[in-house]
Amino acid sequence: MCAALIGTGLGAGVQAEAAQPAAKPLNPNKILNIAHRGASGHAPEHTLSAYELGQRMKGDYIEIDLQMTKDGRLIAMHDETLDRTTNGTGPVKDHTLKEIKKLDAGSWFNKKYPESAKDEYAGLEVPTLEEVIQKFGRNARYYIETKSPEVYPKMEERLLQILKKYKLTGPSVHSNKVIIQSFSPESLKIIHRLDPGIPLVQLLWYDGPAAVSDDELEAYQSYSVGLGMNFDQIDRAYVQKVRKHGLLVHPYTVNEKEDMQRLLDWGVTGMFTNFPDRLHKVLNENK
Repeated sequence: MCAALIGTGLGAGVQAEAAQPAAKPLNPNKILNIAHRGASGHAPEHTLSAYELGQRMKGDYIEIDLQMTKDGRLIAMHDETLDRTTNGTGPVKDHTLKEIKKLDAGSWFNKKYPESAKDEYAGLEVPTLEEVIQKFGRNARYYIETKSPEVYPKMEERLLQILKKYKLTGPSVHSNKVIIQSFSPESLKIIHRLDPGIPLVQLLWYDGPAAVSDDELEAYQSYSVGLGMNFDQIDRAYVQKVRKHGLLVHPYTVNEKEDMQRLLDWGVTGMFTNFPDRLHKVLNENK
């Protein structure tokens, strides 16, 4: 995740009321273990290997960051550029899916994390959103982020088309099957207008100690069921204030057991981690 909506302000248009109320909140008593970019502490992020490992390590959700190719395909990648996690260069939007499929999305991990390197990670492909869904099916749960939606016109419509195609949304689907998050309130409001039944989470970034007003929380409630923020700037009072407004709290990215336990003590309802196996152990210890 990266900052796009700063927590000290709501951003343009957030305070406008949505036409319909936000989706029914998820069960706040179920603490969600969200495998951040898959089990990305153990395998190359946003690859099928990382997602599969996240499932085996008891992650409740596969977290997928979306970028869009030159030919309009949604792929799983955090950055707007190919440089960090592949052997390619330049913006995703300037490359076709065919071009991106030729890239190596795993060798960088072996070089950066030799202690976790595996031969099979070399040469891994960048998966499309559809390939991820085809691999894990309707039995999995997906926590999807629209990244840089201002760069990708109609990203939201394309995402909803895919979710509908694979029967992951609709009145007959349990509301916790898919969660969509974004730093962009505009992106979330587009999705909310098109399908108000999908739970949405507003992402925030705080450069200093987190603070949020009642008015801001009421505005977020009009289209979202929860907030996600960088965990290192929040405290117990912040968590409890958000929870009192009926919103879920899903901080990111929490990798140490001591931090996981402290956040649970404060009352968060889930968290993102690169190590879902660690969080699974902490949650079991709290039962």
